[in-house]
Formats: sequence, structure tokens, C-alpha cells
Amino acid sequence: MRTHIFIASIVVWLLSSAGYAGEPKKYNIIAIVTDDQARWAVGAYGNKEVITPNMDRLAKEGALFRNAFTATPVCSPSRAAYMTGKYGTQVGITDYISPAEGKRGVGLPNDAITWAQVLSQHGYFTALIGKWHLGDLPQFHPTKRGFGHFFGFVGGGTAPMNPAFEEGGSVKKFKGSETDILTDKAIDFLKQSKAKPFALCLHYRSPHAPYAPVPEVDSTPFKNLDPTIPSFKGLNPEHVKKLTREYYASVHSIDRNLGRLMQALEELGLAENTIIIFTSDHGYMIGHHGLLHKGNAAWIVGGVNGPRRPNMFDHSIQIPLIVRWPKVVRPGSNIDHFVSNIDTFPTVLGMLGVPAPKGYKHEGQDFAPILRGESVPWRGAVFGQYDLHNFALAYMRSIRTTKYHLVRHYFAENMNELFDLVEDPEELTNLYNNPDYREIRDQLQARLTEWMRSIDDPILAKEKK
Repeated sequence: MRTHIFIASIVVWLLSSAGYAGEPKKYNIIAIVTDDQARWAVGAYGNKEVITPNMDRLAKEGALFRNAFTATPVCSPSRAAYMTGKYGTQVGITDYISPAEGKRGVGLPNDAITWAQVLSQHGYFTALIGKWHLGDLPQFHPTKRGFGHFFGFVGGGTAPMNPAFEEGGSVKKFKGSETDILTDKAIDFLKQSKAKPFALCLHYRSPHAPYAPVPEVDSTPFKNLDPTIPSFKGLNPEHVKKLTREYYASVHSIDRNLGRLMQALEELGLAENTIIIFTSDHGYMIGHHGLLHKGNAAWIVGGVNGPRRPNMFDHSIQIPLIVRWPKVVRPGSNIDHFVSNIDTFPTVLGMLGVPAPKGYKHEGQDFAPILRGESVPWRGAVFGQYDLHNFALAYMRSIRTTKYHLVRHYFAENMNELFDLVEDPEELTNLYNNPDYREIRDQLQARLTEWMRSIDDPILAKEKK
């Protein structure tokens, strides 16, 4: 009998030493997506003025991606890529879905499978709390796309204070801050789901404009801040500083609620078997390049607000991405690999050990092995696209490498761009027509065209006509 006890003790010790003692059979996952949050608006990426202790804590306890990008720098096509692993042109969503388009029936097609659908078929209790923006009509509802529970809004936005949300199939107004209400509902979901594996998508509306009002606890820290702003000819410094203070306050409201969520995980005993992914749908600008907003930004120089300036600058396509994966990711990791939010579909399934549906073609790469610390072959560039048709017209394609960024504006004259990111990280000097860079430009264009062919990009067919 003593021999058996001794052997059992040795087995337990060996498992514990290897880091596997008590490791859950299934991890839960919480995927947090903020709306319009720039990478520069997170303290862990080097901003000493924004106050984000909980986002920074995630980075200290997990992995910070330094080269994360969005497939498209506006809401709906970015979210489609994030959920399905397909580009906007592949699902028929190439710009944000306007209210009029929502009524006409634009939305995520049935053959675009979300990772929530896959997880729900493998025993996960799935929920979306917050923003959807992938179709307004009943056939596009989140509960028809893999989510067993939904609380939030199916369209593009709601008010930052006293917002309207759908609950139980009907829309009504709620009193309080959008971020507080959504986090309350997320915590309620955790309490109800702690006994079974779950996948929670928490999609905040913040810090989307209008940034204010927010609770006083979030605005007060920035009341007297003289924020650092971009230097660009024609900007109104006081206006840009006011917007920046309001933006930081909105980001703070998310960070404060992230802290509440993490505390709830600890209190419920879920912190060690729950993966947290924190990201945004795209980047953002407040005065950068003289612009306001993202890929469909408007000029804010010379005292005007407009017209639109379609763009795929780094500030628009680069996103924050932080992953906390207990017992797997080395705390404080910094990852330089080029990843895109189109990689989310295979990566979520890869982290949870769930197979992708047979025959389903997606465009992402599973970066779960990178998070595990494995050495794997990886891409040297990321690609992006944006066909803008709301308020302006543009057909843009992008290839971003470590050193260069090529942006093609198809069917437009004198709009193409090439930036040397080592010499010009702010992308202020366009080298597209510089003869010294012609060879580099042509090489990048060849890679871009090859990628466009691989996804059956409709631009190529239009060019031949």
C-alpha cells in the first residue's frame, strides 16, 4: 500500500514540475474588441499619458504583439475578417454597413462561418455582448451566427451614456455608461457559465466618437492634461488636445471595466483557465496626417472637418493585440511576428484544440504555436484591402513589410503611396514616383498582385476591362 502511495506521489510531483498539475481539459476564452482604439492609446505600447493599468497588466501577464494589423481599417469588414478568417471582398462587406444598407439586407453570408459557430458545435457556451455590425436583419442576427446568447446592438453604434441595447429580443434604453453596462452583463454571463467551457465576445462601442460623456471617474484624470499631439501644419492645437483628452477618458472607461472583469474572473476561480484576447477593430488618428478617425478619415486642418481622405496609413491599420494565456504564454512576452486580425479564426480554434470545419477555406494563419514559444515558418508581410463607398469612393490594397509600406489606389490617378518605414516611420514622404525606389516598388507590387490572385480579388477582373 505504501508503495502505491509513494508512486502516486511521484507522478503528482512530476506533473506539477512540468507545469501541468491542475491544468484544465478545456480553456475558456474571452475576446475583447474595442472600437476605434489606436495602438498608441495603450500604455504598454509606450504612451505615458494615457492611463491603462489593466491593459498594461494583461501585457505583463501575457504577450504583446508589436506588429498586429487589421485586414480593413473600418468596422464591418474588419469584424468580418476577425470572425470568419475571410477578407471583405470574399464576403461582400467592403465598407462599414450603413443603416440604409442594413435595411437593404447587407450582412454576413451563410457560407462565412464564424469561430463562434465552430466552438458552439464543440460544446462551448457562446455569447456576444456589445457590438455586432455584420447585418441588421433577422437572418444576420448574432444568434444565427453561432452565439447562444446576445446582449448589445446589431448596428454600428449607440450612445456612450444611457445607451439603447437589445436584450431578450427587444431594444430598450439603459441608464448609465455603455462600458459599465456591457461589463455588468459580461460578469453576469461569467457567473452563469462558470461550470462549463465558454467563449465570450465582449465588443465595446468605446472609444468610438463621440467619446463623451463618460463617468467622472474616467474623465477626471485627464481634466488638466496637456496631451502630446501630432505636429501637422494647419491643425488647431486646442481642438486636437480637447479631442485627445476625451478620447483618453473613453479609453480609461474601458480599462477600468477590464479591471472589473479580471477581478470577477479571479473571484469566480476562472482566471487560470481563461484565455483573454484584447484588441481593436482598427487603428485611429486624432490629428495624425491632419486627419480624424480611421480608413475613412476626414481632414481637420484649416478649421474644417472634411472632406474624406481614404487611407491605409499605419495609424489606421495597426492595432493593439495582447493575449493572456495562463500556463502557456510566457509573461511579459513581446512578439514581433506580422499578424492580422484575419488570423483570429484559426488561432482561436488552435488555442482551444478545436478543428476547423472540413473544406472551409479561410485566409488566416494560426499563431497559437508562436504563443506557445514554438519556432514556426511565418509570413514576412501583411496584406489589406478597403473598398470605400460611404461618403467617398476608393479601391485600396496594401502590403506592409518590416521596412516598406505600399498602398495602391486603384482606378485613381496620382494617389499611390510608398513609404520607407525605417527612414520615415510616420509615413510623411511618399516615394512611389521616386526612381531610386522603383525596383522596390515593383517587387512589392508583384507580391501584392500575387496575394490578390490568391483571394480572387475582384479588382483584378475590373482592371482587365
